Amino acid sequence: MIFIGDDWSEGHHDIEIQDENGQMLERCRLDEDVDGLAKFHELIATHSTEPTHVLVAIETDRGLWVAALVAAGYRVFALNPKTVARYRERYSTSGAKSDRGDAKLLADLVRTDAHNHREAVVSSPEGEAVQVLARAHQRLIWNRRTHANALRSVLREFFPGALAAFGNDPSAVDAVAILAAAPTPAAARALTKSSLISILRRAGRSRLVPVRAERLQAALRAPQIEGDTALADAYGATVKAAVAILAELNRQIDGLEETLTKRFAAHGDAEIYESLPGMGPVIASRLLGEFGDNNQRFESARARRNYAGTSPITIASGKSRVVRSRFAHNRHVADACYWWAFCSLTHSAGARAFYDQRRALGDGHDKALRALGNKLVGVLDGCLRSGKRYDEDIAWPKTSPEAEAHGARYHATGGIEAA
Repeated sequence: MIFIGDDWSEGHHDIEIQDENGQMLERCRLDEDVDGLAKFHELIATHSTEPTHVLVAIETDRGLWVAALVAAGYRVFALNPKTVARYRERYSTSGAKSDRGDAKLLADLVRTDAHNHREAVVSSPEGEAVQVLARAHQRLIWNRRTHANALRSVLREFFPGALAAFGNDPSAVDAVAILAAAPTPAAARALTKSSLISILRRAGRSRLVPVRAERLQAALRAPQIEGDTALADAYGATVKAAVAILAELNRQIDGLEETLTKRFAAHGDAEIYESLPGMGPVIASRLLGEFGDNNQRFESARARRNYAGTSPITIASGKSRVVRSRFAHNRHVADACYWWAFCSLTHSAGARAFYDQRRALGDGHDKALRALGNKLVGVLDGCLRSGKRYDEDIAWPKTSPEAEAHGARYHATGGIEAA
């Protein structure tokens, strides 16, 4: 058995190889390219001929380098950088840090504590493709929200009538199209009903266009506090630039969503994911991409819930016992689970009953949705392991009044519902 610490950076990897006694066998720096990977394999070959006897610790689970190590048959342990930082504090409190020292630390960690960590499991190329598209789509949506908030802040300062007309989402297609044509209060007041109808139809609206145009015209012409003309023109130029960015983001999001939907539909697990209540193709593709399509990655439904961040944690010491939501989690999965739980309320009687029960026991809206998401992730795990579609009766079995009363008492005493 040999143990390897791989401290990676953008252009190179610091490597340390140890034997079972912690003796350093090799130490070097390799470039992250074909030659560097070939030298890495050569170094290993001089000390071991069996890939499964090679344990590699590295602080990432993505990228071509990691995929190549897994494909070679090595046992790769992708460690959270925060975990590695805590191990570093075991040996030194000075705060000193170096790439070579981190490579040694990783080698020591995988040599002594490999049993406490999970091996990296790579998804199929189809699953990784879904993840790449889903993450890009989600990040564009988050970027759009950032730009929309900035635009909303500008409109509040000089054009509050626009917020009254479009609500709190100036990134909507209608808002972007009209603000591009009339970025100032004076220009907005000058828009006729026919102009508004034309703008809305070019933006893609097809239903109730005259009614929408009439309402917008009334809102844009309503009395409001206005500033100096020169200042309004300066703000108007700012708005025009902002809505141009939002318009392009809207186009790119729509195009990427179409590509993502097609890629997800071609995946073998798509039918199972979409069978669950409230699970549309976008949310399903996000979960498939982040969970991966290798069922060996999570040893149990609990491990999948922990990764998603839906399961609570208990902090207990002496007589003190506090149950909190999980802080460390994959934010892409957590966001998808929140919206999945919310959408399931109108698609599943069992999910709605579970949510109502949590609210009746005193949970707030977000906490109840987190608990529902935790339950749904467990249901998804069962469907994927069995290879079967969602079944409402299996997911939400009928419980007796006595069992419900017991659950209420358990919750009231601070217990965590074992969903």
